[in-house]
Amino acid sequence: MKKIFKFIGGIFKWVWKIINFIRLAIFNLFFFIIIGVIYLGYTQSSQISAPPQVKEASALVLNLSGPIVEQRRYINPMDSVTGSLFGQELPKENVLFDIVDTIRYAADDDQISGLIISLRELPETNLTKLRYIAKAINAFKETGKPVYAISSFYNQSQYYLASYADKIYMAPDGAVMLTGYGTYPLYYKTLLEKMDVNTHVFRVGTYKSAIEPFIRDNMSSDAKESASAWLTQLWAAYIDDVSSNRNIDTKSINPSMDEFLASLKGVNGDLAKLSQKLGLVDELATRHQIRQAMADAFGAKGKDSYKAIGYYEYRDTVTQEYQHSSNDIAIVVASGTIMDGKQPRGTVGGDTTAALLREARNDDNVKAVVLRVDSPGGSAFASEVIRNEVEAIKAAGKPVVVSMSSIAASGGYWISMGADKIIAQPTTLTGSIGIFSVITTFEKGLNKLGIYSDGVGTTPFSGIGITRGIPDKAGEAFQLGIENGYQRFIGLVGQSRGISVDDVDNIAQGRVWTGFDAMNAGLVDQMGDFDDAIKVAAELANVEEYNLYWVEEPLSTTEQFLQQLSDNLGASLGINLSAMLPEALQPISNQLIADTELLSTLNDPKGYYSLCLTCEVK
Repeated sequence: MKKIFKFIGGIFKWVWKIINFIRLAIFNLFFFIIIGVIYLGYTQSSQISAPPQVKEASALVLNLSGPIVEQRRYINPMDSVTGSLFGQELPKENVLFDIVDTIRYAADDDQISGLIISLRELPETNLTKLRYIAKAINAFKETGKPVYAISSFYNQSQYYLASYADKIYMAPDGAVMLTGYGTYPLYYKTLLEKMDVNTHVFRVGTYKSAIEPFIRDNMSSDAKESASAWLTQLWAAYIDDVSSNRNIDTKSINPSMDEFLASLKGVNGDLAKLSQKLGLVDELATRHQIRQAMADAFGAKGKDSYKAIGYYEYRDTVTQEYQHSSNDIAIVVASGTIMDGKQPRGTVGGDTTAALLREARNDDNVKAVVLRVDSPGGSAFASEVIRNEVEAIKAAGKPVVVSMSSIAASGGYWISMGADKIIAQPTTLTGSIGIFSVITTFEKGLNKLGIYSDGVGTTPFSGIGITRGIPDKAGEAFQLGIENGYQRFIGLVGQSRGISVDDVDNIAQGRVWTGFDAMNAGLVDQMGDFDDAIKVAAELANVEEYNLYWVEEPLSTTEQFLQQLSDNLGASLGINLSAMLPEALQPISNQLIADTELLSTLNDPKGYYSLCLTCEVK
């Protein structure tokens, strides 16, 4: 007996040692985080007190790193650190309007002698956002200042912007990776069946493919038909822009597989030589040779460098600010999945966005409102809350113009349809007018484990939930609710756009449209970008002189300080465990994480969603 107690005591002793080790490790981690915050706070305050200046004529290096977004999220430094530690990389976010404003500012800056496009760290980006940056690059070129593109490799998005350069350099062993556009969601039907998870789907719309990943193992023919139509248009726009910029035949950019193989065999499999031969790049050069070329163009700095300033450093010198005035055009950004309630930046909170719109409505200085939408949709209830505020602004006598960015589909269109004018780009994805609900239940799996649910209730709906399943008649009730929601959606579209409900139904059914096709269908008023939306808003408000007023929920002083620290702190202390996965598995890992995060945003109080999952282009 003594030996038994001694053995048990030894086990508890080791368990306590493990717990104590974990406790000390966590304590030390937080201790070093605090030290890091203090150190970075000191260095950050030093930088703030002495902003950098462009002391001599230099080239602006557009060295963007991280995704391009409509509005930067607020990321708590603690989230940044823990996210990096546990495999969720939190890259630097670049606000689209900051990029464009900085390039425009540089065009008029006598100290900026040219532009160097160096986008090695830029991930794939939606074409609509790239086109707006390209517009600023073209305006820069009109000043007569040279524009060069330099890189070892170019992904598709990087090359699109590089194509606007006067001259493109690439490494002799590099490549231009043009893969086209596609949408390839993951499908979980068989997985859910193996896990004994029941998926109850309620939907309306022939093309409402948002729920297909839960009920199929592949894409339906209707979904493929819809996706193929808009993917083809996006790729055609890309090809047309690049071929025009480079003055080359479109076939050089979009060959058949046989044509590509024949061309590649002609250069013995050398992708860099093929890129040069096709006219995609102008010169193959090593990094040393490129630095020498840039030194010849912009002046040497030291033995092996040239006079230049990076985008992030130069952006800090740009003092351009939007002032509040008696003639304001208010801008409210709705970027991300639409969720019920108050939500942080990075998602569209129904209450949060409605409050911003209400602030613009009650401000006598605001003469018009531009709602910038970049959203695949989400909660139907939250979408209606936002739409109601748009109607209230119009009732107050202030025009509302919607500027559609990359995507304004499903709930994104719901919050847009009531505007006085809807402006989209030809490459915007919109429409996807439909509604659905997905409820998963686990009664089969629980029963296999020997767990059962039983009892009594006062109504037919008592006890319905994830442990008991959904009876057929309850499912019929859910479907009727979804059908009512769909009829309400298309009825509101018809009322807002002056189209009969039958005609709306024909162009709805969950089908995704490009901005150009949506205009022809009556869902959008005109083609244009953010600048065009501002001009239209000013015309509708009858104001010639105006300022832009970005209506945002203000960050506290502490939050602003922490926001500035988050990127540096995460980079200093973070260990990206996802990078430890084999590179071939990382796309799957990233997709699973993205799907999990998306599911966490589904918080509609009735469980009704208007969301376009297949609008993500890869």
